[in-house]
Amino acid sequence: MAPPISDAVVVDVLRRVDRLLTPVVRRLGRPPELPAERRAAWWADRASRVAAGVSAAPRFAGRLASLLPVQNTVGSAVQSLVVLGVAGEHRVTDPADRITLLARVLLDRDLPAARVRPLLARDRGVYAQEAFGERRTGVTGAARAVWRAARLLGRIDDALDARPQGKLRHRALSQLPVVGVVGGYAAEHEGLRRAAREADEVLSR
Repeated sequence: MAPPISDAVVVDVLRRVDRLLTPVVRRLGRPPELPAERRAAWWADRASRVAAGVSAAPRFAGRLASLLPVQNTVGSAVQSLVVLGVAGEHRVTDPADRITLLARVLLDRDLPAARVRPLLARDRGVYAQEAFGERRTGVTGAARAVWRAARLLGRIDDALDARPQGKLRHRALSQLPVVGVVGGYAAEHEGLRRAAREADEVLSR
């Protein structure tokens, strides 16, 4: 049995995901004329429909995709995008607070901002090797950013099973080859809606 993932590793991964995807959130941007009370819902519906297609794409491989980390990590990367979009609607700009929110929604992990901040202050490289292994050169672009975020999240893949999931019947359909993409899309779309709702509820409290 693998040892539990440390707070230091989780914070380092989510810090990098936040820095990678926040510019993408700004570029996606919802319509400025949208009323404030509907903005979180926009991330749950409009943005998630686009993102669900990206995260469901590995389902072309059917059940094989479930046996590989790609589906979980890509789905989690897209959920991160939506959660950060909702955070922006609530004007949450403090990195520690954003990491706390990502940990709560994606990992169902209680990681208060007060515990996050000292870990953000650590010297670079103290636990980077544990979290990421060897460094590789990345590329730009929204789609590439999602894939890079998925690669980062792969380092904490064991913790990602706690992320919001879609309906059971859609997940069952996603196990089938080729047509599994339909079930995968529906499951990921519902998972993204749940992630956005949970983020909005946490921030509203």
